[in-house]
Amino acid sequence: LLVEVKASALNRADLLQREGRYPAPPGVRKDVPGLEFAGVVIEAGERVTGVAPGDRICGLVGGGGYADRVVTHHLMAIPIPPGMDFVQAAALPEVFFTAHDALFNHCELEMGESVLVHAVGSGVGTAALQLAHRAGARVFGTAGSAEKLAKAAELGLDVGINYREEDFAQVVRERTEGAGVNVVLDMVGGPYWERNLASLAVKGRMVLVGLMGGDKVEASLGLLMPKRLRVHGTALRPRPLEEKIALTHQFKRHVLPLIADGRIRPVVDRAFPLEKVSEAHEYMESNANFGKIILTTD
Repeated sequence: LLVEVKASALNRADLLQREGRYPAPPGVRKDVPGLEFAGVVIEAGERVTGVAPGDRICGLVGGGGYADRVVTHHLMAIPIPPGMDFVQAAALPEVFFTAHDALFNHCELEMGESVLVHAVGSGVGTAALQLAHRAGARVFGTAGSAEKLAKAAELGLDVGINYREEDFAQVVRERTEGAGVNVVLDMVGGPYWERNLASLAVKGRMVLVGLMGGDKVEASLGLLMPKRLRVHGTALRPRPLEEKIALTHQFKRHVLPLIADGRIRPVVDRAFPLEKVSEAHEYMESNANFGKIILTTD
């Protein structure tokens, strides 16, 4: 499919790519960032079925989301629900794919369990919070301000933890009566390693979806053994097309209906016109946003 892009969105990977620390995968242009898009199909290949010119779609790409046009496989196309604009649609793919895959494929989160979501005000954080809440889990979340925690509470956050003022491991211990949480979704990495493991319950699962705090850690492996813990790492961008198509099908089956009827929603902080992309990157680097930062190409 050839798609006219109406909106894209920022991700931490874009900042790293700009700095030369996260190269584009083979076959993807290295000079145009962007991992997701929302727009209108202009042309479709002769063997494409189910999608036609004029359709409004969004989806993941390996790069180039900031461009005026992108090419994508038709099985990666996600129909934009009626009534949703392109700005909202551009906030869907990367964060909801990441959160759903991390929570349910990797960590097998179940109703009645508990989950700790770090950076709960981020794009992935707001998606994970809503998905876990709708799945019947008790959600703990960390953020750096009372304002972000209050906004997260409106999305279903049960226990908010201001990491600037509180030790999240101690709060988890107190609020679970020493049992710990079943799942930790972490975007910070190294600095949280020991406290994340301490926060997990017996047979707990942790998934790393980001390394904002760094990738180096001096670890005591003995923490893993008595509680029989599992630690997962995940990233979407390097995966082969077949896996991304499978994740797209999962999203369309399990998540898109919840978005279409309003039970969960994309959280958009601000939209910048594409020509102000440098300001958008600076804004993301400030960590002031709650939810997604969008680029509009119209």
